[in-house]
Amino acid sequence: MDDSPWLTKSRKQDHIEINLKKDVQSTLETGFDHYYFYHNPLPEINLQDVTTECSFLGKSLQAPILISSMTGGTADGLKINRNLAEAAQLRGIALALGSGRAGLDSAEAAKTFQLRKWAPSIPIYANLGAIQLNYGCGVEDCKRVVEMAEADALILHLNSLQEALQPEGQTNFSGLVKKIEEVCKSLKVPVIAKEVGWGIDANTAKRLIDAGVCCIDVAGAGGTSWSEVEKHRNVSDDRIRISSHFQNWGLPTTEAVKAVCEALPKIPVIASGGLRKGLDIAKSLALGASMGGMAGGFLKAASHSEGAVVKMIDELILELRIVMFAVGADNLEQLKQIPVHKRSLNDC
Repeated sequence: MDDSPWLTKSRKQDHIEINLKKDVQSTLETGFDHYYFYHNPLPEINLQDVTTECSFLGKSLQAPILISSMTGGTADGLKINRNLAEAAQLRGIALALGSGRAGLDSAEAAKTFQLRKWAPSIPIYANLGAIQLNYGCGVEDCKRVVEMAEADALILHLNSLQEALQPEGQTNFSGLVKKIEEVCKSLKVPVIAKEVGWGIDANTAKRLIDAGVCCIDVAGAGGTSWSEVEKHRNVSDDRIRISSHFQNWGLPTTEAVKAVCEALPKIPVIASGGLRKGLDIAKSLALGASMGGMAGGFLKAASHSEGAVVKMIDELILELRIVMFAVGADNLEQLKQIPVHKRSLNDC
């Protein structure tokens, strides 16, 4: 493997600090503000009966919320992951880990991904950059990442632009589909494909599903911009300038969700990339997604305490339940049947 353990650890720590201290938001809109529900003034249901319970990849959840992949491999990563894990366990939602690459080289780093003592029953998804399959990682390493986290699934994240903007980036993406297919055939757990914030289009999603991936996390544009994160890591003027030119790059989240769900209606889709509230989750489900994933807000909350994460989850669930009540849906299957409308230019 080309990266040294020290370099990987340093980069992960940089990512945490930059996300917490800098403005690294995309200048693109996610598109959620362009969609709306018709209000139901007579919903004929009791708000107290509205439930957000669901099943995802064969596991029961209290709400269709995923704490999206963030961190691991550093002392700060362990603190953050523990707070996330304890809160997710308390509220019965799913947790995705940051890249487990560091844990393959270091027993100390591996501990930051070993969260079952704090989250014994919720779904936990391990994570590895798909690009690592071209830089020394193979099927056995993917199995180790899953075993390390006692994970229920493996996320393979796609971050070609981020790698291109890193001075130390790994940019040989040739032949990855075939290697992803080998991983899908060999693992006993489902494989999820995820972008990191620039979106997955319908054609790419079809290629991934044909390769054996069972779920697509579109991770569209409109949230954290990793070109902005890398801009803050770069030291050369040319790379800083180049990185800044990609702040509005990518496929907005709603466009990605709609395109992938229409092209692959039977495939579970995670909507992530700039979701910030329960209303965004509700719109994502109405557009066809099965889950809503969030990272930035949870990272900030987890840097403070488990309680701050629980408070954020509770607010998201309450808002989602109120949206469901206001459209007359007392469960998520009913919500998915409620039309969500796109505003015309004349409405703006």
